[in-house]
Amino acid sequence: MQVVLMAAVVAGCALFAYLTDRRQAEETARRQVTATATAVARSPAVVAAARSADPTAALQSYAASLTGSTGVTFVTIMAPDGTRWTHPDPDRIGGTYLGSIDQARRGETHTETYRGTLGRSVRTVTPVYDGGRVVALVSAGITVDRISEQLSKQVTALLGMAGAALALGGLGTYVINARLRRHTHGMNAAELSRMHDYHEAALHAVREGLVMLDGQRRIALINDGGRELLGLAPEAVGRPVAELGLPPSLTSALLCAEPRVDELHLTADRVLVVSTRPVVGGERRGTVVTLRDHTELQALSGELDSERGFTQALRSQAHEAANRLHTVVSLIELGRAEEAVEFATAELELAQALTDRVVDAVAEPVLAALLLGKAAQANERGVELVLTEDSRIDDGVLPPSLPARDLVTILGNLVDNAVEAAQGSRLARVTVTARADDHGGEVLLRVADSGPGIGTDDHDAVFERGWSTRGPGRGLGLALVRQAAHRGRGTIELGHGPDAGAEFTVRLPLRPVEVGS
Repeated sequence: MQVVLMAAVVAGCALFAYLTDRRQAEETARRQVTATATAVARSPAVVAAARSADPTAALQSYAASLTGSTGVTFVTIMAPDGTRWTHPDPDRIGGTYLGSIDQARRGETHTETYRGTLGRSVRTVTPVYDGGRVVALVSAGITVDRISEQLSKQVTALLGMAGAALALGGLGTYVINARLRRHTHGMNAAELSRMHDYHEAALHAVREGLVMLDGQRRIALINDGGRELLGLAPEAVGRPVAELGLPPSLTSALLCAEPRVDELHLTADRVLVVSTRPVVGGERRGTVVTLRDHTELQALSGELDSERGFTQALRSQAHEAANRLHTVVSLIELGRAEEAVEFATAELELAQALTDRVVDAVAEPVLAALLLGKAAQANERGVELVLTEDSRIDDGVLPPSLPARDLVTILGNLVDNAVEAAQGSRLARVTVTARADDHGGEVLLRVADSGPGIGTDDHDAVFERGWSTRGPGRGLGLALVRQAAHRGRGTIELGHGPDAGAEFTVRLPLRPVEVGS
């Protein structure tokens, strides 16, 4: 179709050029014969010959000389009645001129196309004046055959140029088509359109995030899942990754030239698993990024870790209870019943005191279970967990905007870190405050330890993923705490506790907070 269209365009242009050249050739012939006839009519020699008795003898050679140099086919000089005095064919001298002479006899110059003795020609007839009287007529003409001969040379050149243009256009079309098919892997327009439809449907159907970056690390394409996971607006397409305001670790992963596989990264509200792969086709063309949301999975993993800790604590308590029961039985067998009762009562009071304190203060069942489990774990590691007197969270006071899972993430990770920090210290104590102040409209969760504390220079870095004083492979807990606090539109603060260790305070609003407020 491209070649046919180009051939049609070239043929149209060639025909237009041919018709234009033909009109120009005929117009040029008219001007030429008019100029020749006028010049001959004004010649004094012609006027003098018209007065003589034998004009032919004086004018035949003169008229014949004009046909060669001027390019006209014939010059005929005649009497006012049309009798020829000159003619290219001497046998026709004396005959009557073939053509219109009435206008010339009236003193006007007339041009016409007429078939005469030499064939069809473009001719001009003009009068010869002598003293204001028409004494002769001059006709100069160019045959159409001569015009066609001149035009044929131009047409030959025109056809040659048209053929060259068609050949060059056809070659260019072939080269461009071959290059286009190479870039489109041999697919035509219909197949590309169908592929685009499939591509758009697949992008919107995939729940995971998909981001495509171009060679300049700008977002070339992003699906709905990717915008949701990264918290980007629709106008993010075309913007560089470095200007999106993403966490530094995630930005570095997206800008990295090497592929990344299932890396864990934290945004303000989510835990993302990121994989990247460069698009290479002779040169680096960009990067394909896949994003998977592991926020809920990470929360479930934390709950599972807590359940495992509960199980271990219960196993340890069961083992310890068995030892104490054996002690009671042995005292009874030795006949010391009163001492057995005192021992059992003391152990029961110690075990029940913290349980009663937690249940009375924290009516929220999930948090109460978490604190009891963490207390048992801390006790196994030689750390005392203390719930402050002002702790109070009634059942049902927490709104849906504060899911129990986020509270477990916050309090569980803070207690775990505090127990690790307090273990081996002089007091070995962790103090927990959990209070829901309906009047103040906030939930306060505060955890302090008796450990060495955290330096002032590390107050900001402590919440970054990977920061830890316990060696590599750690440093996720506080990052998850900050993320959960941000998700609940709350704040987290780091300070010094009453036992000289670190103190983390999380404040969460009881009522939903507008995003823009």
